[in-house]
Amino acid sequence: MKLSYKSAGNFTPCPEYTGRAVCVDVTPPETVQTDWGPKEKFKLVFEVDALREDGNRFAVWSRGYTVSLHEKAAFRKDIKQWFGRDLNAQELKEFDTEALIGRPAFLVITHSEGNNGEIFANIAAMTPHKEAHGEPLQPSGNFVRKRDREPKEGQAGSQSSYRKAENPADPTTGEAAGREDWMTTEVHVGKHAGVQLGDLDADAVEKLLTHWLPSFATLEKPKAADKRLAAALEQAKAALTETATEETAY
Repeated sequence: MKLSYKSAGNFTPCPEYTGRAVCVDVTPPETVQTDWGPKEKFKLVFEVDALREDGNRFAVWSRGYTVSLHEKAAFRKDIKQWFGRDLNAQELKEFDTEALIGRPAFLVITHSEGNNGEIFANIAAMTPHKEAHGEPLQPSGNFVRKRDREPKEGQAGSQSSYRKAENPADPTTGEAAGREDWMTTEVHVGKHAGVQLGDLDADAVEKLLTHWLPSFATLEKPKAADKRLAAALEQAKAALTETATEETAY
């Protein structure tokens, strides 16, 4: 069956898939804006037994998890499904997510469509690898964990140009004030889905302002995530405008 999709840039989502997978990353926790305020969240990343055009494996990202092992927490529920059992007393006392790296799994990946027609890959089921599935899939060694990635060329300068409010220090304590709320809003559309708005360079933010924000105004029933992103983009737009004004003054 041939799939057609619409995606931003050159990003191709993982195809719909059922089969072997292996965990290759547990992303560092990051603060994101949710319906219940800012929350620390992280994601699991799996390689699957399917190749992209460049010969590397497709990867798929889990939903965002709060840093919690509570019985009602999404992470606890998904780990129970993945392990085929609940966490034992020792694991609940101290669970090291690094132990998940290299652990095999059997995934069901489905697609969903965003407001602008973008296709997103979602993990619909995460179950244990069994002998009937064949040999466990091993990490390819080609996936670079998020914590180990180098900043993209030119990214630092373009980011700092409109995020000067991120690191102002209190003169009495020397401590940074931290990010403004709009910077911690998670993008849920396009190739930057899952990335905080404050982690995008200025060009990427401009593209969202030019291509996505106008379409938001046409939505009859925008979702909460749409509203958060639209509000954050308006603040980012103001920051970009302020930066441009300051730069022309010199």
